[in-house]
Amino acid sequence: MASVQTATKHKIFLTSTRQATETVGAFFSAERAPELGLASVVVSVPPNHVVGELNRPKQLPPDPRTEFAIIEPTIYPTENSFVAAINKQLAMRPPGSRDILFFVHGYNNTTSDALLRLGQFVEDTNYQGVAVLFDWASAAKVSRYVYDLNSALIARPQINKISKMLSSTNAEGYSVFAHSMGGFLIMEAVKEQVARGRFNSSNRLRNIILASPDIDIDLFRVQLDEIKVGKDFLFVLISEDDSALRTSRRIAGGVPRVGATDANQLAELGVIAIDLSKVDDSASGSHSKFAGSPEVFQLLGRGLNEAGTFKRHARANMLSEFFAGVPITVAFE
Repeated sequence: MASVQTATKHKIFLTSTRQATETVGAFFSAERAPELGLASVVVSVPPNHVVGELNRPKQLPPDPRTEFAIIEPTIYPTENSFVAAINKQLAMRPPGSRDILFFVHGYNNTTSDALLRLGQFVEDTNYQGVAVLFDWASAAKVSRYVYDLNSALIARPQINKISKMLSSTNAEGYSVFAHSMGGFLIMEAVKEQVARGRFNSSNRLRNIILASPDIDIDLFRVQLDEIKVGKDFLFVLISEDDSALRTSRRIAGGVPRVGATDANQLAELGVIAIDLSKVDDSASGSHSKFAGSPEVFQLLGRGLNEAGTFKRHARANMLSEFFAGVPITVAFE
């Protein structure tokens, strides 16, 4: 009989602005915590997993033969113990694969939602480095959009603390991947770090990838104006058919969201826009095409695993060549 032992396992590190909970299967609640929580889990991937699909548990406990499962939770009492645990995982990888992927979830996510999605992302991209989740306090309810927006703003100062911790690890480099409202959070944090002269102080940043960013386009222009460093590290995955961003546009008074904006318009702002509008094989819907398309996963995995690949191709004006063969349009200045 199949068991957790037969599943593929990925250790995921967790930084959280949520309050801990004793609710079975929840780990952290939707309530905001005054201090940053540090933890790790193992996400097990069922042996029947198909790239692009996330087999969520239908009930607890999950069936590891057919469903993703979260096991082996560990709490770290200090920053030093958290960093030491990350370094231990980095040391288990060969030189050239000792990178960190810092993943920031979006609106309407529980801790379990985010962990399962990141576990799937690591599995399907075949990411070789160490994954770290920023689990900010989303209410995980469609009706609580404003609560989530404020939670993202409240969590913003913790990015500085996390950045210092990750910079103190033995990682060779870092990539940031932020989805939906997580992109808003990351852009606000980058803007603040640039203003304080602390942005990329370790000089190990590879890429910042904003997937379907739920950001007011006018605010995005202001953010980019205030980020005075070069922007060849900034990639934006968009899709004009993004149904979730149509809804958030209505909530936000009709202002277009960055993740559903025309690629050429974004390119004029100095970022590299990757238009996924024609990708039609996503098993996770129009708002999460990065997580539902085998073709997109393959490209993201290559870009993240081969240090600096995205940036090198961008500087050489060869991104269109990198994405050749898939229904993706790339726009940049």
